[in-house]
Amino acid sequence: MQIIKNIDDFIETDMSLLTGVTSDSRQVKKGYLFAALPGTKADGSGYIDDAIVHGASHILLREDATIEEQEGVTYFRVENPRQVFTQIVSKFFKLQPENIVAVTGTSGKTSTVTFVQQIWHLSGQTKCASLGTLGVRGPGMMKYGRLTTPDAEQLHAELADLAAVGIQHLAMEASSHGLDQFRLDGVKVKAAAFTNLSRDHLDYHKDMDEYFDAKARLFSEVMSQGSKAVLNSDDKYYPKLQEMCQANNHDVISFGKNGDIIKIKNITPLPHGQNVSFSVKGDEYDVTLPLVGEFQVMNALCALGLVLSLDFDPAKYSVTLEKLRGVPGRLQLVEGHPKAAIYVDYAHKPAALETVLKTLRPHTVGKLVCVFGCGGNRDPGKRAIMGKIATDLADKVIITDDNPRYEDAAEIRKQVLEVAPNATEIADRAQAIERTIKELKEGDVLVIAGKGHEQGQIIGEKVLPFDDLEEAKKVIEKVGI
Repeated sequence: MQIIKNIDDFIETDMSLLTGVTSDSRQVKKGYLFAALPGTKADGSGYIDDAIVHGASHILLREDATIEEQEGVTYFRVENPRQVFTQIVSKFFKLQPENIVAVTGTSGKTSTVTFVQQIWHLSGQTKCASLGTLGVRGPGMMKYGRLTTPDAEQLHAELADLAAVGIQHLAMEASSHGLDQFRLDGVKVKAAAFTNLSRDHLDYHKDMDEYFDAKARLFSEVMSQGSKAVLNSDDKYYPKLQEMCQANNHDVISFGKNGDIIKIKNITPLPHGQNVSFSVKGDEYDVTLPLVGEFQVMNALCALGLVLSLDFDPAKYSVTLEKLRGVPGRLQLVEGHPKAAIYVDYAHKPAALETVLKTLRPHTVGKLVCVFGCGGNRDPGKRAIMGKIATDLADKVIITDDNPRYEDAAEIRKQVLEVAPNATEIADRAQAIERTIKELKEGDVLVIAGKGHEQGQIIGEKVLPFDDLEEAKKVIEKVGI
């Protein structure tokens, strides 16, 4: 039996002893290090024996874990196994793209990293990619993902694969879960951005302060001192985050209506986009952004700030904003309806739903219609909030199911309907979409909210094929609108 306490020495000198690293005992092979990580549902220490049977030669575990140690196995007992494991996988996989930027915040992460990748590509930097909720996207590559920020070994394996095929620039999402669980520790982030912060994930985080602290780790602990921080100056958390960044000697690039570096001057809505006037360090630019919604202006300028943090050439990169394409499932127009406009959007949080409805109101001549539901086994407190928002901001509301998971779908709908007495309840999401589209009149605008790019409906252990965009298209084709 070996019990080695100095994990730092092992990471620096003996990583060559390992043939692989994992926190999933089912993936263990001979010569692997198995990380017995504490989880919300199960403790990884309960799978140590299985890992050893499969060939694990090294075990990483909590310092106070009670186990029966075996001969010929090296044990590392540490205070924070999650954080140490990320250091191990970072060292094991070695390679990373040369220029990595990360985006955190409640809303806008996916759009922002996608826009960063597009700006790079439009400017001639073809060896670029984005990583996040939509998976990995880049020239000639599209790999669908399930997590905003993948688990540590999956993330670092992906970084190594991207570097191996020549990707030099990567924009990635940084979720509060990923940051809180130390998944991004070891990622060499050169610049990070903060989009905004509003209520979300309070089923995981104790309160908003804890939620903010998780996001802030990207700037205070993940990035090395003296990096670049792109911050939304219009968000109420900006002063606190700015002070933190300055304490870490980060160069702050603020954007927004109150931005010191990138400042919005004027936004004029257009039929299929908006004209945006802004300045960068006093130099003025005027572009036509082919996207609707002020929040998309913020996402685009946040992306511009990240690109400028690595190569400050505003004139070169600003013109690319006119060629940006929207992210799938983010106010995505469903084409084909001659009288009404139908949008699919991922809005599944109170602030996001409010933003989407307020964004579409100026474009609505008839009625603004909203179809949405709330997910099961997620923050139940937001259900009533979202019901109230929909009732206040839309002319017609249809409550339906949205990934009920292991909860009673009828009970979820009931919690939403308690504050939306005039809403229509249609449990089956496909039926809700079909009936609503058939009832649309001239000048109406419909938003089908909550699922966006998702292609499945989660009910218990099953993931049934379901795509809001495709369902809407089918209705348009079926009824011959």
